[in-house]
Amino acid sequence: MPPDRDEAWFSPRRYGYGAGLPIAWQGWVLLGAYLIMVLAASFLIRRSPFAYAAILAVATLVTIAVSAARTRGGWRWRWGEKD
Repeated sequence: MPPDRDEAWFSPRRYGYGAGLPIAWQGWVLLGAYLIMVLAASFLIRRSPFAYAAILAVATLVTIAVSAARTRGGWRWRWGEKD
């Protein structure tokens, strides 16, 4: 893979730790899929709160792992300097 090719899906946050908004369509798809999973799982709250919590936990962990791997510059604490 050429080093000049940028495959980041998310921009880094200017202040703090983590990812900012998506900068590629793949990031928007990931964010949309996460929201759909949360909304779909919400129908399970009355029937099985444990199933709702399990789906929510798995969806959140997968979203965090993928966004951490696909953030430009990685996840680290930032103080506002331009990277």
